[in-house]
Amino acid sequence: MTVDLPDLAAMERFGAAIAAALRAGDVVALSGGLGAGKTTLARAIIAALGHGGEIPSPSFAIIELYEPPAVRLPLVHADFYRLSDPAEAGEIGLDDYRQGAVLLAEWPDHAGGFAHEAGCLSIALEVAEDGRIAIVEPGADWLGRPLCP
Repeated sequence: MTVDLPDLAAMERFGAAIAAALRAGDVVALSGGLGAGKTTLARAIIAALGHGGEIPSPSFAIIELYEPPAVRLPLVHADFYRLSDPAEAGEIGLDDYRQGAVLLAEWPDHAGGFAHEAGCLSIALEVAEDGRIAIVEPGADWLGRPLCP
């Protein structure tokens, strides 16, 4: 499935649609080049889950945690760009953080990828003229949800 995201408002609507369909244990794997909009989409999802404050990029911290009641579901926002080996994801305790939480993963390939998981929604963002295009590949657990009919 391809989603046209011509402007920030479209990105926010797409993020809200994803947030509405999220369940504990899901992964949203965001890939694309630098400046493709991964963090912008992640912020839209987190805001749509109810977070009203600042949403920092986890580029340097690698992991930012969001817990209810600030958000509807526990959420881990991770940016794996700085990992040089997928084993480092385990070293920082990713599996522990993920227990019962949604994982928003930027640069998922740097952590070994998540597309093999049934609960993974893979989204590749590409720059297209003035906006973006999202190429969405749902895992088996996403089929039938409003976002992925």
